Amino acid sequence: MKFSRIRSAALSVGLTVSSLTACAQQAADFDEVGRQMAIMLQNSHFAHLQFNQMSQLFLDDFLRDLDSGKVYFTQEDIDRFNRQYGGELAQMLMKQQSMAAAADIYGTFKTRVEARVAEAKRMLAANEFDFTKTESIQRSRKDAAWPKDEAEAMAVWRQQIKEAVLSETLRRDMIAQMAAKQGKDNPLKNDKDPKEKIALRYERFLHSVVKDVDDEDMAAMFLSAVARSFDPHTDYMSTREMDRFRDGMKNELVGIGALLQGEEDGATKIMGIVVGGPADKQGTLKLNDRVVAVDPDGDGPREIVDIMFMKIDKVVDLIRGEEDTPVRLKAEPAGGAPGETVLINIVRAKVALKDEQASAEIIDMKAPTGEATRLGIITLPSFYADFDEGKVRCSVDVERLLERLKTEKIDGLLLDLRNNGGGALEEVRRMTGFFTQRGPVVQVKSIFGEVQVKESDKQEPIYNGPMIVLTDKSSASASEILAGALQDSNRAVIVGESSTFGKGTVQQPMDIGRMLPFFKARNKAGTLKVTIQKFYRPSGSSTQKMGVIPDVVLPSLTDALEVGEAFLDHPLAHDMIRRAPDFTSLKKEDLFLPRLKELSTERVAASKDFAYVIEDVTKAKARIRENSISLNLADRKKELDEIDKQQQQRNAERRERFGLTQKKDQGELTFYKLTLDDVEKGADIVKFDPSAENEGYMRKAKDATAELDDTPSWPSALDPHKREGVKILGDLVDTTRKARIAGLISR
Repeated sequence: MKFSRIRSAALSVGLTVSSLTACAQQAADFDEVGRQMAIMLQNSHFAHLQFNQMSQLFLDDFLRDLDSGKVYFTQEDIDRFNRQYGGELAQMLMKQQSMAAAADIYGTFKTRVEARVAEAKRMLAANEFDFTKTESIQRSRKDAAWPKDEAEAMAVWRQQIKEAVLSETLRRDMIAQMAAKQGKDNPLKNDKDPKEKIALRYERFLHSVVKDVDDEDMAAMFLSAVARSFDPHTDYMSTREMDRFRDGMKNELVGIGALLQGEEDGATKIMGIVVGGPADKQGTLKLNDRVVAVDPDGDGPREIVDIMFMKIDKVVDLIRGEEDTPVRLKAEPAGGAPGETVLINIVRAKVALKDEQASAEIIDMKAPTGEATRLGIITLPSFYADFDEGKVRCSVDVERLLERLKTEKIDGLLLDLRNNGGGALEEVRRMTGFFTQRGPVVQVKSIFGEVQVKESDKQEPIYNGPMIVLTDKSSASASEILAGALQDSNRAVIVGESSTFGKGTVQQPMDIGRMLPFFKARNKAGTLKVTIQKFYRPSGSSTQKMGVIPDVVLPSLTDALEVGEAFLDHPLAHDMIRRAPDFTSLKKEDLFLPRLKELSTERVAASKDFAYVIEDVTKAKARIRENSISLNLADRKKELDEIDKQQQQRNAERRERFGLTQKKDQGELTFYKLTLDDVEKGADIVKFDPSAENEGYMRKAKDATAELDDTPSWPSALDPHKREGVKILGDLVDTTRKARIAGLISR
């Protein structure tokens, strides 16, 4: 009945299909988008914050997002913004008036940036730099006061430019010295003058934050600041950002299969080509080619688009598109004559991001007694899933790898969740059951305070042997659910940095366009990713802010840094609820934690690599406390010479020790690689040397400057944390065997 009335009304005013289409194509009304987002936040956000009391917070966060270093706005600007908007933004959002405030603030920011960049270019051209003075600047201006006026802001800015030139000059000198010591050509001998390079750097910056910013970008920045005032993970995502998010979750995209990097002179450089991808098959585009223009229609109706100084994400948007459609690139061939360009037509296709898929390896370890131990390692970069078609699921991939590792008769398993920022909640729920009996995995509390227990759906685990989970400060969200559930159930030993990230909240994407009035443009309205739930471990403890504390903690450089949920703006609090009903854990004694910690502590204490880490942490903490960078050339050279001397001493010690370790590894360790492609083909596992392993899925451009770094690679590609994780797993396997023989455990 309702639809009939709408249809009749539409016909009565002569509304046609073409006019509906035109409405869909027009720009979104971001004042209306802001209002609807404000309503959705008040109705849906977990924390029930008082929206009408948050105006100042919205303003402060927007200003901080635009100018975190406090070098563009002045205190005079801040005072004006506070007077006009500090108590009004919440009401302006509800009254569909917020974009005027956002435009005013961003317009001031734009004016300030243009003035700063103009001054940078003037200084660089005039060469007004005296590096003999005893001057310094703050390393971080996060807690600095705003410059009181434009004159003081310019004084701060001039010091920033001076530091940029000094750093670039010192970098050039260091690279030249490294090349000379190694008897190699200086890779920067034909590079632009440092001041010219800095000028180009600021030109790219000007384009990225001013010239290439349209109304959608500006609105997205403002609405994102409003959303993140509720908590760090509530966010507004423009249509473009949401498309990229979905592609990332799918672990595949439609494009040409190339890795792009913005160059300081404005071009976009080809830094990688996916093996077997569209660009690779077409064959013309090469590594180090420089793309200067893109025709997204492949010689279609639109003109080719000049992408010089364009933001890299917008370049990517031009190159990506529908499957089986052409795109044309105008590129300067690497090694070609100056000014030479070619036009390259490539047909877009699906490109699997195989580097981001789950993978596995097997390590056969020989014990001094001659008894062999076979360890399996699964590396999971993220909890990816295709929300649209469901064809790509990390739990399915891990299940296939795990079944194959069982077939290969592994004695122990290491699950590497380092740098895994999370992903799909359903995937971690299903995956936990691969290692535990059916039971609670995570408890989820809703906005209404209701607690739902999510259980694994496996009656019996796929693998029930000795297990280690390796984590770090970047292991977040779904990674913490899995690590926390396995720790609570005493199923695995957690090993890693002092804690995981501490993200204990669940977000849901909500299409704002669906909430807009019927005649408003919907296709560019964007998405609100809002925190609607908080999750808790089976034991009842939230991972929020606290993270998962490993059973065996290893030293890490992150110990000196503010990394984790607790250091973000507006994090929700840590709390506890009751223990999940029917949750039972295994015997903690069967993990032999006191013995594992004792053995690990002895190794860490004797490790030169961990000693270096502890030394670096102490120095990093001191630098952060001091918060000062000298602008005196002699002082900086002295500091860098001391760092270089220390690095050379370390590298000399490492080369000798790593050589001995590598030789020992070759006698005691045998490595086998196992990919999802191998599992699908049913191929035999193949021996490989991880220290000589090349990128299998992407050919990458060589960086001549990076190759001057003579720091030796980790023996057998086992960094200290992974090597210690493998050793702890070996200890767990050995101790479990002995206990089983003695009849102390049955599983």
